[in-house]
Amino acid sequence: MTEQLEHFRLCSSCKTPLAFESTYYVCSVSTCNRKRTGLTFCSVACYDAHLPGMRHRSSWAEEERAPSRDAFLREQQAEQAKQERAQPDRSGAQPLATSDDELPREVLIVVSKLKKYIKARSGMNTSEDTMEALSDIVRAACDQAVREAGRDDRRTVKARDFAGLDKFPRDFG
Repeated sequence: MTEQLEHFRLCSSCKTPLAFESTYYVCSVSTCNRKRTGLTFCSVACYDAHLPGMRHRSSWAEEERAPSRDAFLREQQAEQAKQERAQPDRSGAQPLATSDDELPREVLIVVSKLKKYIKARSGMNTSEDTMEALSDIVRAACDQAVREAGRDDRRTVKARDFAGLDKFPRDFG
């Protein structure tokens, strides 16, 4: 962003530039003022022009104040940095936590359901340290599945990413 910005946004209706620190209007309906939609209007007349196409039941123009140029640039840089952190690299997903110490360490297993399953399967009881050991196994499996999804350039972990875990028996019968 080396060029000098002259305006905050454009009017969604007439495309007039909206100056920094000026008054502009937004629609009161949430679907019109979401981040991705972000409809902004230079005047109430331009706001009124968008109503026939939107068919709102009840709406009004809300007056807003545009940020200063410096505040707008800081906001843009923060958003860009956030997006860069969220982008995966080619070798796998970009970790959000920079070290293992930053990862959550709580138990990942529903204790009551596991105890109920083991009791129904074998009649045995389950000790508390079982939950932590099993959570560590689940974490390791998830880490491997994340790497697998990253190798396929996906940002969604799917069941097939756990396919390497078929060394565990599925049937005890």
